[in-house]
Amino acid sequence: MPKYYEDKPQGGACAGLKEDLGACLLQSDCVVQEGKSPRQCLKEGYCNSLKYAFFECKRSVLDNRARFRGRKGY
Repeated sequence: MPKYYEDKPQGGACAGLKEDLGACLLQSDCVVQEGKSPRQCLKEGYCNSLKYAFFECKRSVLDNRARFRGRKGY
């Protein structure tokens, strides 16, 4: 469930997804119980859906067709 709020400061494209991905990693069992870094947990496959959504959002920023379709993400 995205944690998008209207009163958040505008952090540019994909800021909401980036924040949600960070929160997901920090709350995962990998970080909390095993004490690993969020980067290691991301490589191990935690929060894959948010990771993919963030990748698609960043890719849509570089895509010229996004002028017509709009950016992906929130």
